[in-house]
Amino acid sequence: MNRIDRLLALILYLQSRRTCTAEDMAEHFGLSVRTIYRDIAALGEAGVPILAETGVGYSLMKGYLLPPVNFSEQEAYALSTGVMLAQRMTTHSYNEKMQSALDKIKAVLPNEAKHRLELLANGMATPQANHPQQADLSVLQQAIARQQLLTFEYLSASQTQSSRTVEAAGLVFYLGRWHLIAWCRLRQDYRDFRTDRIENLQLHNEEFQARGDFNAKDFLQQGTPPAQLTAQILFLHAAADRARREWWQGITDEQQNAEGVVMAVHCSDWCSLACWLLSLGTAAKVLAPDALKRELCQQSQAILALYP
Repeated sequence: MNRIDRLLALILYLQSRRTCTAEDMAEHFGLSVRTIYRDIAALGEAGVPILAETGVGYSLMKGYLLPPVNFSEQEAYALSTGVMLAQRMTTHSYNEKMQSALDKIKAVLPNEAKHRLELLANGMATPQANHPQQADLSVLQQAIARQQLLTFEYLSASQTQSSRTVEAAGLVFYLGRWHLIAWCRLRQDYRDFRTDRIENLQLHNEEFQARGDFNAKDFLQQGTPPAQLTAQILFLHAAADRARREWWQGITDEQQNAEGVVMAVHCSDWCSLACWLLSLGTAAKVLAPDALKRELCQQSQAILALYP
């Protein structure tokens, strides 16, 4: 990215946020903080009204906006791909909104670019989406952005239903499902609600005050048990590829040999790792430790007991 493009990108970055620090901008653009300071100074000399507040960060003066920026053809490609991928993770109603946004982008593209975008759309595909029954994501997003109260009925993993009133804080996707992170007034703490277990969702006009600076990534990290255990496992080559894609607690120190790939697999407990390894059948063999081998034997015997 040349400097002119970078300066324009900095303005757009500032325009999309109330405040941000030099460190935030440096991390976003992959630059040094010193370079950001120089670019901020250059924008100021060019007449861009950038405000700086000690301990808070930088912001654009209220009312200053760049004129609308047209999407490039490559950006339209990226958004088209995003719509396709979103079809795998969202509901029909949400997909309709994304498709509507993409149609507006197509409308301002030159005819040749529109034709190329259609060729791209016809040349890309994912397996047929099986849309999960889940709460309307657009309603959850509105609750987060506008800090409006939500009420719903929630079905727990133990099939117990309860009425909840929550202050929505975050929306995250993991383990194949969207999860609402919210302050639950019933439990007086943050809770993780699977959106496919939410029923009778209602958005209220009542607003709430945010409880500090909530960050969804930090919440997930705090709620994830540390992977303090390590096992040495031999995977056949095809299974090794699946292990890299599926095992979420970490794999390191891969070593190739004639039989396959030996990996150091990290986990928080032997039980969950053993359950997953059983799905690989004979394509994975535990080399160490003995504790994991015993866990596998116990679970295998329990499975056999189901089929006398």
